[in-house]
Amino acid sequence: MSNNEMDRGLKARHVSMIAIGGAIGTGLFVATGGVISQAGPGGALLAYLIIGVMLYFLMSTIGELATFYPVSGAFSAFSTRFIDPSVGFAIGWLYLIIGVLVSAVDIIVAANVITFWEAMQFLSPFGWSIVFFIIIVLLNIFTVKLYGEAEYWLSLIKVTTIFVFIVFGVLMIFGILGGETYGFKNYTIGEAPFVGGFAGFFSVLLIAGFSVGGTEVVAVTAGESDEPEKSMPKAVKQVFWRILIFYIGSIAVISAILPYTDPMLLNETGSVNQSPFTIVFDRIGIAFAASVINAVVLTALLSASNSMLYTASRMLYSLANNKQAPAFLGKVNERTRSPLSAVITVIVAVFLIIVFSNFKENAIFFLLELVGSLIIVIWGSNVWAQIRLRKAIKVQGKNVEDVLPFVGKGYVIGKIVVIGVLLLLFAGGAIPHLLNLNFKNVFGHFLPFILFGAAIVIHKLITGSKMVKLSEIDLERKRTE
Repeated sequence: MSNNEMDRGLKARHVSMIAIGGAIGTGLFVATGGVISQAGPGGALLAYLIIGVMLYFLMSTIGELATFYPVSGAFSAFSTRFIDPSVGFAIGWLYLIIGVLVSAVDIIVAANVITFWEAMQFLSPFGWSIVFFIIIVLLNIFTVKLYGEAEYWLSLIKVTTIFVFIVFGVLMIFGILGGETYGFKNYTIGEAPFVGGFAGFFSVLLIAGFSVGGTEVVAVTAGESDEPEKSMPKAVKQVFWRILIFYIGSIAVISAILPYTDPMLLNETGSVNQSPFTIVFDRIGIAFAASVINAVVLTALLSASNSMLYTASRMLYSLANNKQAPAFLGKVNERTRSPLSAVITVIVAVFLIIVFSNFKENAIFFLLELVGSLIIVIWGSNVWAQIRLRKAIKVQGKNVEDVLPFVGKGYVIGKIVVIGVLLLLFAGGAIPHLLNLNFKNVFGHFLPFILFGAAIVIHKLITGSKMVKLSEIDLERKRTE
């Protein structure tokens, strides 16, 4: 192992569970009811099915790139190598900022979630933020294997909860549990199965699209996976089917047991007591149902924070190696075999945001909302990089099967589906504001994309970078860089 090579301590089970856990958060456990209320059971299921198909092709794209070029800071590295160094620069810093903000905000929210229990109110939310921060730091500052194990078990708790929920829900639908046979009558009650027309469906499609954000983290883990040739393709296949089953299965169960007209489904306060998971578990007769779901939500938040801090540190490490961040951040610690300087830098940034949020909480959530929508750009950059890689293979007279260790299925139709859905998500956020003639909010929606374009232009003016020629794209496979 070279002095600047990271430890490849992530096993296939770690990679698969990290990808699955990345897309399962509070959106599923708390906000699912509101989705069903807005579009009805049919609209909710159709929206998540469309996003599920898009996710399959997106994960195939990411898997293809990450297997061929398994490096930490994947998205920045993909864009730099296959598109343009300026695009790689913008993508890298964008995802770094997203990672830092999400990690900090998840810790802040977790600190409020734990005060749900009176016994835990002996510390203030800020005090709990510091406790959780220290835990996340300890999981990231040592070996990558410790991070992988922690993320594996945290994600497993979420996955197990959903599996139990779906099984118990099916038993309730057929009257085996709960003392009542629900059947599927709630699928046709009132305006069901489709409610709210096109507007209702489209709003849910946006929620569904952003709710699966986090699955792309699997690409970053490739840089520290012991066998990326095996773990990446396996993760791609498992993520699609499991995420689809978890989301579709949960919504199908909730829609059968709770009518879309149930006012508790709206859950406007975001209360765990009104989570559809809590309501269903409560009707089965499980004691302390709200406490069970609150514990799972707490786990989900800590898992997401842990994952995003890891991702941000690896992105910073990659930027340094590509001369797009200070060089000392691209060094690997000889003892831990991890990019300790980058990890500590990200840790300091997360800590400052947590402290700042104690005084200006709304500012943090505004920033998070500002950069959160840019996940569309991250996903889009992967599709762009794949298209460029495939074209380079053709221009250089080589065969796809000979160059790529993993070839994603349905390349042509896949890229059309992903680009089409991403354009819908891109434009969709502005449509309600346009209809209300609220041009200030329209500008606010597009501002992150404007800033992204500005970052590319400024980097080009400073460095004079140009788009990599297809004939000059390096098609030699490298495990590290």
